[in-house]
Amino acid sequence: MVLVALAMVAIIAMAAMSIDLVTLYLAREEAQRAADAGALAAARIISVSGITGTASPSTDTAHWRAICGAAGGWATQAAQAAAAQNSVGAQPAVVSVKYTDGTNTLNDCSNLSDTFAVNPMVTVQVLPVHIPSFFSRIWGKTGNDISASSTAEAFNPSQSNTNGIVPSTSVTPVQPRCVKPWIVPNLDPKHCTGNPCDTFVALADGSITHPGISVGGVGAAGVIGERLTLIADCTSAGGPCVLVNNPPRATPSPNLQYLPGSVQAASRAVPGCASGGSNYEMAVAGCDQATLYQCGQVVPSGGTPNTVDLSENPFGPAGDTAVGLACSLTNSATVPLSGNDQLRTTGANPYPFVPLAGDANPLAISGAPITASNSIVSLPIYDQTANGGTISITGTTSVNIVGFLQVFVDQVSASDGSIDVTVLNVAGCGNAATNPSVFGSSPVPVRLITPH
Repeated sequence: MVLVALAMVAIIAMAAMSIDLVTLYLAREEAQRAADAGALAAARIISVSGITGTASPSTDTAHWRAICGAAGGWATQAAQAAAAQNSVGAQPAVVSVKYTDGTNTLNDCSNLSDTFAVNPMVTVQVLPVHIPSFFSRIWGKTGNDISASSTAEAFNPSQSNTNGIVPSTSVTPVQPRCVKPWIVPNLDPKHCTGNPCDTFVALADGSITHPGISVGGVGAAGVIGERLTLIADCTSAGGPCVLVNNPPRATPSPNLQYLPGSVQAASRAVPGCASGGSNYEMAVAGCDQATLYQCGQVVPSGGTPNTVDLSENPFGPAGDTAVGLACSLTNSATVPLSGNDQLRTTGANPYPFVPLAGDANPLAISGAPITASNSIVSLPIYDQTANGGTISITGTTSVNIVGFLQVFVDQVSASDGSIDVTVLNVAGCGNAATNPSVFGSSPVPVRLITPH
């Protein structure tokens, strides 16, 4: 009996070590997963909201507060909702959300410095959760409190050399992994009071020329929220491209001419209605995965120059652009688009700009707010003043990428295949970017920065 009693103590001690300790480790991993999910969700909201396209929180306080201001901010709510979907020890995770510019940490980002507009960081902390013990109770240990924290960041390279977390002499470029091959000039058609139009980004430091938010596409001078019409470089359907130089104009509606990028290889996993088309059409239906569009360098690190290809004719409602885009957004090759996602830019709460799922969205939640949409696309911006502005009419021409536009596709014209878009983000690098590139799926990439 004595031996059995001693053995029972040893067995219970081993059970305490194996079961209770493993339970604590699992709860710790659950807490970390909840914190990571919350931080990434908040950073994603900051990225797609276009708020990094403002000069600073102090100059656009109301819009910053709408995104990451205390409890009512869209990013704060997204972090809390994402974290709550992850339980910790069978209990819902409860989190606190704070924002930092590298120096100050607050629950209301609208009170942070200009640095936050370049490199916003969000820290999500899972509040202590009591995890009860089982066999450890014989030692008087009834349980432990588990908590975790995670920090994620978004990064807009515009003016990162002066307002970044670590200022330097050079702008840090970005290299999105997946873009649409519509290469647009560095000209903002909404600001065409002179000749030429104002730029989207400054060539010297990549700073945004007209930072700020124009709710509903009107009002303030900010570029975020502008509504533009992207028109093809050609004016004939089928056959060789008949090049027409259409300078941007502000009236009667702002338009911007795009040049087709030279797509290196066919995209994969594109909708069936676009399969079998040209490499360019499939890149529009999916994205240009093969070409490395690197901001700030004529020849990307991959060694292949970024080029435009005027032998491609994207014009018209049956052109490669319209067909590829319709397939991507509605799984149908016909325009105008029907059932595509919509962007909420008006009504009682016009900002933040919230994508709403359309009838053709595969999530089958028509009208519900979403944070990811095929209608959100990234476009390279090129320096149209380089090489005297000469573009070869018959072949390919190298261009220097100086930034990226992120836009929401609203509609495609049934008459000429032009594309109505709303500007969501601008990311500039200019011509002087030499630092290693930041990679991501967006011109304003998001990543976790908390070491685990």
